[in-house]
Amino acid sequence: MIKTGSITLLAIVISYLLLVIAPTPKSTYHSLFISNSLSDNASISHHLETLTRRPHTAGSEANAEAAAYVLSVFTSCNIPSHLASYKVSLTYPFSRSLVLTNPPPEPSTSFSLSQEIYEGDPYAEVAEEVVPTFHAYAKSGTAIGPVVYVNYGRVEDYLTLENMGVNVSGTVVLAKYGKIYRGDIVENAYDAGAVGVVIYSDRKDYGGAGVAKWFPDDKWLPPSGVQVGTVYGGVGDPTTPGWASSGECERLSKDEVEKEGSVPLIPSLPISAADGEKIMMSIGGQVADDDWQGSKDAPTYRVGPGPGILNLSYMGQDVMATIQNVIGVIEGAEEPDRFVILGNHRDAWTFGAVDPNSGTATLLEVAQRLGKLQKRGWKPRRTIILCNWDAEEYGLIGSTEWVEENREILASKAVAYLNADCAVGGPGFQARATPQLDELIKRATQQVKDPENSSQSIYESWTSSGSSPVFGRLGGGGSDYAAFLQHVGIPAADIAFGGDVAAYPVYHSLYDDFIWMKKFGDPMFQRHVAAASVWGLVALWLADEEFLPFDYLSYAKELKLSVEKLEDEISNKDINLSPLFTYIKELEKAAIKIKNQRKEIEASKGWTTWKKDHLKVRELNDRLMMAERAFTDRDGLFGRSWYKHLIYGPSKHNDYGSQSFPGIDDALNMAKKLHTAESWHCVQHEVWRISRVIIHASLVLLGQLT
Repeated sequence: MIKTGSITLLAIVISYLLLVIAPTPKSTYHSLFISNSLSDNASISHHLETLTRRPHTAGSEANAEAAAYVLSVFTSCNIPSHLASYKVSLTYPFSRSLVLTNPPPEPSTSFSLSQEIYEGDPYAEVAEEVVPTFHAYAKSGTAIGPVVYVNYGRVEDYLTLENMGVNVSGTVVLAKYGKIYRGDIVENAYDAGAVGVVIYSDRKDYGGAGVAKWFPDDKWLPPSGVQVGTVYGGVGDPTTPGWASSGECERLSKDEVEKEGSVPLIPSLPISAADGEKIMMSIGGQVADDDWQGSKDAPTYRVGPGPGILNLSYMGQDVMATIQNVIGVIEGAEEPDRFVILGNHRDAWTFGAVDPNSGTATLLEVAQRLGKLQKRGWKPRRTIILCNWDAEEYGLIGSTEWVEENREILASKAVAYLNADCAVGGPGFQARATPQLDELIKRATQQVKDPENSSQSIYESWTSSGSSPVFGRLGGGGSDYAAFLQHVGIPAADIAFGGDVAAYPVYHSLYDDFIWMKKFGDPMFQRHVAAASVWGLVALWLADEEFLPFDYLSYAKELKLSVEKLEDEISNKDINLSPLFTYIKELEKAAIKIKNQRKEIEASKGWTTWKKDHLKVRELNDRLMMAERAFTDRDGLFGRSWYKHLIYGPSKHNDYGSQSFPGIDDALNMAKKLHTAESWHCVQHEVWRISRVIIHASLVLLGQLT
C-alpha cells in the first residue's frame, strides 16, 4: 500500500521531470516566428534589391543567377536544398513590326514598340537586357486589315459589336488589357474571325485616368509602358502536356502542339497607351458605348472597322531552354511523410520587383525565420517544403512540371500548398483559398499586426467595414497553385497585399523595378514583413498542430452559397439542382461528425491510451487531408482534361477568372448559345458529376465504406 506522502512526493518528482524533459511547446515557437526579434525588413529589402538588379526572364543567365542566390540563402538557413531542372519549350521575339496606314493625306505611322527609359533611371545600363515587348507563344505571321475596337475583347463585347452590326471578320482588333486573360483576348478574336490582335494598356485603367504624373513621379504606368505576357492557353511545357519534361521524354512536335489547341492561331502584339491611343484616333464608324470610352481627356472611342489599317508582323523564336526550380526541405520529426508546401516563382518579364520577387523576397524571409527557429530547437512535426518556381510567366511551367513528375507522391502525402506571387503590390490584405483553410487564415491575420497601423491586426483592417472578410477562390489558373489544386486536388491558398490594377499599374512592364517598390509599393518593407508572418504562421500551424486545422463546415457553407447563386441563374430552366443540395447536406453532416470525433480523441487522451490515440489522430488527419482529392474527377473538365477539380477551375473564356463549378459554367454557356435539348441535358449531366464528387468527399471525411 502506497502512503499519501509517497504519492505527493511521486507527483512532485514527475512534475519536475516533465518541466525539465518536456520540450518547448510548439506555440512558443509560433509566437516567436511573428515576433519583432525574428523579422527583418532590411533583410527583405536587400533580397529584393539583389533579385531585381537585372531583368531575368525564364531561360536567361540572369535568372539562373537568381536561382543560385535563392539556393544559397536556403542553404545558409540550414535548409537542405537542391535544384530541380527541366528542359522546356520557351519562345522569344525574333522580329516585330506594326504599321498604321491612314487614308490620304494622313501619313502612315511605324511604331517603335519600345518602352522609354526615364531620366536618372538607375537601371538604364541593364535595360537593354529586357526582352523586346512581345507575347510569349504568339503565332508567327503577318496580319493586315482595318482596325476594329473591341473594348476588353470579352465574349460579351463581341456580342455588343454584333448587335451594332459591326463585322469583325478579316480585321485586326484593338483590345484593352484588363478584365480577362490576354490569351483569351486573342482566342476570342480568332473565334470572331479577326486575323490579328493588338492589346494596349488604356490610361483609364493603368495611367491614372488622365493624371499628369506617372512613374518615377507617381505609381502610374508611363505612356510608353507595355504589359508583356504569355498568350498560351495551357499549363506546363506545351510539348509535354500531362507529363514532366525531364530526361529523355516524349515530346509533341510544333504541329502537334498547335493541334492541341492551347497556342494562338493568329499573331498578336502588346503595345503602349500612347500607341493604342494613336490607333484609336484612326478608327471611324459608330461611337462606342459610354462604358467603352477612355478617360475624360482621351479622344472619342469609335468601333470601326477602319478606315485605319494595321499591318502587324511578328516572328518568334522557339528555344529548348533549361529552367530551374529551387527546392528546400525541412524534414518533419514525427510525420516526415506529410508535406506542407510553400511556393513562389522567381522568373520575371523584366525586373519583377512586385511580380514575382516581392514573393521571392518574402519566401526568403520565411526561410530565414524558420532557420532561426531551428537553431532554438524547433523541429516541425510534418515536413515543410519551400519551392521557388521557374518559368511561371510562360504558363506555370516550373511548378507544373514538378507536380506532374511527383504527382503520385504528392497525391498521397501533401497536406496543403500555400502560394504567394505578387506578395506585395500595395496596401490591403487579400486571400484566396479552398474553403477549409478560411478559418486558419483568419486566425493568422488576427495575430499579425497591420503594416499600415500597428495598433490593430490585419484581420481588423481586413474587416474594417464591419463585415466578414471576403475570400477569393482559386478558380483561375493565374499562378502556381493550379497544378496542386486543379490537377491533383491539394488544398491551397494564395495571399497578397495589394494586387489589383489600381495598386500596381506597372504590371509586367519595364517599370516594375526596385525603385517603384521602394517609392510606391512598400517604402518601409513592412508589408513584406507582414506577408511573411501570415504565410509562415499558416504553414507552421499546418506543419505542427497534432490535428490538421481544416474546417469542412466552411466548405459546405461555401458550396451551398454557390448552388444558390447557380439556382438564381437558371431559375427558368428545367434543371434539377436537388442532388447538389442533398449531397452538400451530407458533406455538412460528415464535417460535423469528424469535428466531434476529434473532440472525443482529445477528451480521452492519457498515457495508457497514447499509442491508440496516436493512430486515431493519424487516421483522422488522413481523412481531412484526402477529402480535397475527392473533389477531382479522372476525366477532368470537358475539353480541358488536365483540370481535374470539378468544384474550382478557370472559366473557359477567362483563365484568370475564378469559377465555381466550371463544368456547369461551360455547359451552361453552350446551352444558352445553342438552345437545344441536348445542350441542356449536358448541363444536367455536369450537375450530377459535381454531386458525385461532393458525396465522395463526404465518404472520405467519414472514413467508412458503404
